[in-house]
Amino acid sequence: MSTILIVDGDEGLVQFLARLFVKQGWEVASCGDSPSSLARLSAEDFDLVLLEHRPPALDGLAALAEIKSRRLTTPAILMTACGTTETAIEAMKRGAYEYMLKPFDTEELKRVVAGALEASRLMKQVVAIPDTLARITPDSAAGVRLVGAHREMQEVFKLIGQVAEKDVTVLITGESGTGKELVARAIYQHSLRSDKPFLAVNCAAIPDSLFESELFGYERGAFTGADRTCAGRFERCNTGTLFFDEIGDMSLGTQAKLLRVLQEGTFERLGGSEPIRVDVRIIAATNKDLEAEVEAGRFREDLYYRLKIIAIRLPPLRVRIDDIPPLVDYFVGRLAKEYGKPLRYVSDQAIRKMRAYDWPGNVRELENSLRRAVLMCKGDVLLPEHVRLENENTGQGGAGIPADPVRLLRERIEELVPEILRISGSQARGNLIDLVEEVLVARALAECGNNQVHAARQLGISRNTLRHRIRKYDLGADKAP
Repeated sequence: MSTILIVDGDEGLVQFLARLFVKQGWEVASCGDSPSSLARLSAEDFDLVLLEHRPPALDGLAALAEIKSRRLTTPAILMTACGTTETAIEAMKRGAYEYMLKPFDTEELKRVVAGALEASRLMKQVVAIPDTLARITPDSAAGVRLVGAHREMQEVFKLIGQVAEKDVTVLITGESGTGKELVARAIYQHSLRSDKPFLAVNCAAIPDSLFESELFGYERGAFTGADRTCAGRFERCNTGTLFFDEIGDMSLGTQAKLLRVLQEGTFERLGGSEPIRVDVRIIAATNKDLEAEVEAGRFREDLYYRLKIIAIRLPPLRVRIDDIPPLVDYFVGRLAKEYGKPLRYVSDQAIRKMRAYDWPGNVRELENSLRRAVLMCKGDVLLPEHVRLENENTGQGGAGIPADPVRLLRERIEELVPEILRISGSQARGNLIDLVEEVLVARALAECGNNQVHAARQLGISRNTLRHRIRKYDLGADKAP
């Protein structure tokens, strides 16, 4: 349960806020002055602090500066009944999550507090890397860690360790449910900005008409209803890390404005003319093929290459089937503890059932399936009947295809590889990958009647990449088998 500390000398207001927050399921504590609040913040773990600014009795700005100087990660919302533009600007400079004028709009207050608590959760919940590259141990991760022994996942862990402390932009790609947000949070937690803000922006959830004001804020009077100056995500996240989830859904107009921030480090609030300089690290994630989006004109090429300084690709769960048993152990252990279940074992039959499924929803689908299984399990052994899969009634995977086609393909390739290596001489091995790739590309073109769009889709690559391979191997329409 989230805990909030209210620092305000008005007992009536404190009681009102306490009732409001308790109805939302949040715990509340209070202090009447700034020195007491700093002592409590140092001694106790709060998820959010609301600071009254009413000089000279309550100097919320001074308290805010002290919180940041002590490197406390608790987000702070500054409240005041005597606000000015200068106070608002100073509050954001000193690291406030938000600046709110009294009297409050109740719904707006609940929305801002809920957002601050989510930011607090993301900052404080450490994501452990199962590797000596991490500065923390899995036991310290509060039950959240990345799991995977597959070679592609090991490469992901190595990349996180290599780039976390380097102040570079990172682009994370992968299908929905592969764990892109966890990787972003792991990079943040192991970075040199781990004591600074971490804010997530879901590009698919914010209407385009609101995106600019959400990112860059707005000045009072910028539009109807803008009765105060409001800071955007970039200002709130100054010196910290901003995570753009599903950035492939961002409109072209907003992409242009984001590119300017990346290039110049400055922006203007909506309705403003003064440039605001920020120092923010960008991590972006998408489940789309951005190369294909660029080719289709839906994503800016210059922004794509700005984001792709470091690229991390997460493999789908179906290509790392051997990671299912440790993932099951991890999720069942965590969920059994969460729900107070006496689970001690997962049957071999249940594991085999899960290994035979193609998991179109990836790790997220596995977790959700196990959540239900743990709730349904009445004994100390999780059995196959507790695990419900999308293909139970059809005998097929979620996409209407055999449950494990990728595993079958891997097995066939692995059977062929020894023979290929034996046939190829030692001098030919340097070109062996090119040979296999050329055959694959040529065959895909032939199967698709030399339709490059269909062939690229079949191969799982962009059309630009396919064209490069066609030129590389001199595969004209007349040369496809």
